[in-house]
Amino acid sequence: MSDVISEYQKWKEQGDGLRAKAKQAMESRFRELLSDAIAIARDYHADFGVALKPPPSITAFRYRINAKPKPKKASNTLETPAAKPNGPKVAALQRSLGLAKNKLEAAKQAGKPTKNLEDKVYEIEDDLRLALG
Repeated sequence: MSDVISEYQKWKEQGDGLRAKAKQAMESRFRELLSDAIAIARDYHADFGVALKPPPSITAFRYRINAKPKPKKASNTLETPAAKPNGPKVAALQRSLGLAKNKLEAAKQAGKPTKNLEDKVYEIEDDLRLALG
C-alpha cells in the first residue's frame, strides 16, 4: 500500500514540474503571437491606412496604432468662464434676467407680492452662472 502512495507522490511531483513548464511555454507563445499580431496590424495600417480590427470575440486586445498623448486641459478653472464666448443661450438668459428684474421692480412699486418674481430672478441668475462656467 505504501508503494502506491510513494509512486503517486512521485507522479504528482513530475506532473507539477511539467505543468509549470507548460505554463511558461504557453505564456511565451501567447506573447509571441501578440507581438506578431501587432506587427501585422502596423503593416496593415501602413499599407491600407485603416486600423485592423480583431474579431468580435476578442475584447481585450487594446493596442492602438495612433497612440498619441492626449493634451491636458487647463488646470486653472478661473480663466475658463472668461474664455468662453457668449453664445445665444447666454444672450437669451441675460434678456430674460433683465425682463424679470424689470417685472420685479414694477411689482415692488405697485405693492404686489414679489416672492414668485424673486424666485424667477434667482433661477435665471443660477442658469446664467451655469451657462458661463
